[in-house]
Amino acid sequence: MNILVVEDELKAGNYLCNGLQEQGYSVSLARNGADGLHLALENAFDVIVLDVMMPEMDGWEVLRRLRQQADTPVLFLTARDDVVDRIKGLELGADDYLIKPFPFAELVARLRTLTRRGPTREEEHLQVDDLQIDVLKRRVIRGGVRLALTNKEFALLHLFVTHQGQVLSRTLIASRVWDMNFDSDTNVVDVAVRRLRMKVDEPFQNRLIHSVRGIGYRFDTQP
Repeated sequence: MNILVVEDELKAGNYLCNGLQEQGYSVSLARNGADGLHLALENAFDVIVLDVMMPEMDGWEVLRRLRQQADTPVLFLTARDDVVDRIKGLELGADDYLIKPFPFAELVARLRTLTRRGPTREEEHLQVDDLQIDVLKRRVIRGGVRLALTNKEFALLHLFVTHQGQVLSRTLIASRVWDMNFDSDTNVVDVAVRRLRMKVDEPFQNRLIHSVRGIGYRFDTQP
């Protein structure tokens, strides 16, 4: 399990990070909301432990911005046992919450439950405009033409299609498709996208893969 902990209180953050690592989990720790949001959008985490009360950017705002681009499960930590706060968190997209102080064993159990739920069952057939994907057979057809893609090209296209309309950074694409982080001066993502475009876009009238200057790429029917 790859976990992101966003907690501004020094002792609490260290306690959570050390305890989860002792359970055998991979843990990243952010000390404020802005850093937590950046890590959450740039990396692939299985679950996020998010403190509500933080200066500058609180947990509410982190979750609101996160849900615009990602559906990573989020467990809220709050010191206030207030029904209004819990409802607000759930409406913003939180998956669970814990009231401080809490037994560490309960936190671990809740995180395991969230990750067991996992994402919804993956769709076997995806379609955007005249592009059709058979996920199980790894078959891609556009405009009635069968496209021959490599494994990485298929993984890249699948990532684009399942995040249609979202701007994906090069770092996020690298972590999802190659399962590792690349240095900022490495152009492997741009090269892969260029090759995918030659097969998916260039032979057809409507372009689906769009460059977003200084950030990355967006897959959409709209230019």
